[in-house]
This record gives sequence, structure tokens and C-alpha cells, in this order.
Amino acid sequence: MKSYDVAVIGAGVFGSWIAYRLAGEGRTVALVEAYGPAHSRASSSGETRIIRMAYGQDELYTRMSFRSLPLWQDFFEREKQPLFHQTGVLWFGPPGAPPLRESSAVLRKVGVPFEELASAEIAYRYPQIRFDGDAEAIYEPFSGALMARRAVQAVAAAALAEGADFLHELVLPPVGPPGAHGFRTASGAKLLAGTYVFACGPWLRKVFPGVVGGRIHPTRQEVLFFGIPPGDRRFSPPAMPVWLDRFEETLPYGLPEIEQRGFKIAFDAHGPVVDPDTGDRIVERSTVEQARRFFAGRFPALAEAPLIESRVCQYENTSSGDFLIDRHPDWPGVWFAGGGSGHGFKHGPAVGAYVADVLAGRLEAEPRFSLASKQEARLRAVY
Repeated sequence: MKSYDVAVIGAGVFGSWIAYRLAGEGRTVALVEAYGPAHSRASSSGETRIIRMAYGQDELYTRMSFRSLPLWQDFFEREKQPLFHQTGVLWFGPPGAPPLRESSAVLRKVGVPFEELASAEIAYRYPQIRFDGDAEAIYEPFSGALMARRAVQAVAAAALAEGADFLHELVLPPVGPPGAHGFRTASGAKLLAGTYVFACGPWLRKVFPGVVGGRIHPTRQEVLFFGIPPGDRRFSPPAMPVWLDRFEETLPYGLPEIEQRGFKIAFDAHGPVVDPDTGDRIVERSTVEQARRFFAGRFPALAEAPLIESRVCQYENTSSGDFLIDRHPDWPGVWFAGGGSGHGFKHGPAVGAYVADVLAGRLEAEPRFSLASKQEARLRAVY
């Protein structure tokens, strides 16, 4: 193989945006992927992802998301691909819930447009949602849903259009520093670059078991799509926004029917640890029953809705939920860019810009992204 300025290993949302930004700056870039951009085993796969600004008191991710949204929109406009749906995002919970109160303060500080809704207004706008008592909500009118799989594939293709090379290769775990010999691939080739950015999601712990190892916890997450009643437009945009429920400990969230795929629901609570290569991808019946019980209380019209699609993906969690974007502690030319932790997809454009700026020395590294800040204990702090 020829030598590159930067080799980006992993063509998910982080890796594709990093490669796109670096190639656009004139770097010679290799985008390396074992299975293909947005493949079915990736954390960046699937049809849809939420983009929201509310993060409780966490201003860092509010600002990153607020930066990413226009970058996504500008990219889709240039590529002439309508892969963002401005459905709005409704985050509801009990009156005075700390995540909602804290989110309001941060959104106001950052300048994000939003509304605060009381019970009467929620009931008026969204009669298809049932609450047993009082509720409050934050509504972000300009947020919504990204078409995940196609968006990643579009960014990867744009990186190649900017001059990056795509290498369909599996990079093997190193036996020592890359030095002049680079990294080996499963095909027997050498991957040679001045800088290596490993953005391979849950595979980071496999490529670097000694350094990353237990600091990345891939968990099994199940996603369900239910068919809405025929002719019923209450569960499609604009009548139905993206929603997040803070009443339930299981942290349900979902998306309205988009592109006739059905009404999406998942639970943000972490599932069991899974191997991204070999983990079973069949949804448990108990999860379907859990969703039906939830619908009976929150969306009664969907209580008997048919399950029309399901899938198993994974979160790629760090101990805190903060991203892992840092240099290898012993090898200066090797970087990690991962730890999406179930909320990273929306931030792809901001992560790409951040990595490009840090590599170029234009920006100081964010301490919360450091390897040193990651533990093996699971102490989730970012939602």
C-alpha cells in the first residue's frame, strides 16, 4: 500500500466525518473499514438517529449538537440528499424533573430555540400521548431525525470525492508500535501513515485490548418498529415529533413514522455486554412485551399495533458516557476516536472538525475526552 498522511480506521459516523474533514483540508487519507460504511454490525447503522440539543446541565454536548445540526443540513443540501427530517423533539417528564429544568437553563444560555410546555399545552398539541398526572416538556422545533445508514454512506462517499482512498481491510491488533512498518491487515498488507486514527467503535477494545480494553463496554440495544393504524396520521410528522420519556426508569424514546418504516421505540437503559462480531441479533420477546406495556399507558392507540420490524444494535459505552478522543499513551502517531456511548451519532460533524483541529494543533484537547478520564467501572453520567 502507499503511505498516507492519515489513516482513519473505521467508516462509521465518526470515522467518515474525520476522513471527510481531513481530505477536504488536502491531507492524503485512507478510510479503512472491515465490513463497509454503516454496515449492519456498526453502532452507526440502522435507519434513524435523533439529533437534539437538550442534555440536562451538560453544556459541552449541547454546544456540540448545536454546531453539528447546521453542518449536517449544509452537507445534505450540497449532496442533494434529504436525510434530515425536522420533526421537532419533545422531551417530557414529571413537573420539576431535574433533566428538564437543567436543560432549559443550558439551552437558554447557548441560544438554542425551544419551548417549555405545561400539561395543558402538551395535551392540546399531542392528544395521542397520555399522562396519568401532570407533565412538563421541552420542545425543540428545529431538531429531529437523521437517516443514519444513508447519511454515513453519503459522508464516506464525499470523503472519497475529496480524494480519500477507501480500503476494505481488517486492521489487526498491533504487536508493537507501528514505526516504519505500519499496521498489518488480515489480507497481509501493510497500512502506512504518518498518523493513525482508530474510529472503530466497539472494536477499539479488540484492537487495543491492553490500552482500551475494559474502558469500552459494548452493550446490546434492541430497537422496535410498530405499524400505526391505517390512515392514522397522529403518529407521523408533523403531528408527532421525536420524543423522549423521563417518567420511566427504562428511559423510553422513539421516533414518529418516517418513510413508512413504522413507529420506532427503544429503551435507553444499557443492555448486556455484547461482542459486535458474533453477538446474537435477534430481538428478545420480552422487549416486545415491554414496549406493548409502555404503549398501553403512554400511546394507547398503539397498544395492539403489529411489530413490523426489529433490530439489535449496540452502544459503545465509556465509563461516563463521554467520548474517547485521545492520543495513544505510548505511541504519539496513534489516536483513538470513539466512545459514542449511544448519543454520539448526532455529533459526527463536530467530532470530525474537532479531530482535524486537534491534529493540526489549532485546538487544545478537551479533558473530558481523554483516555485518562475513562475507567473500567460503568458510571454513566451523560444521557
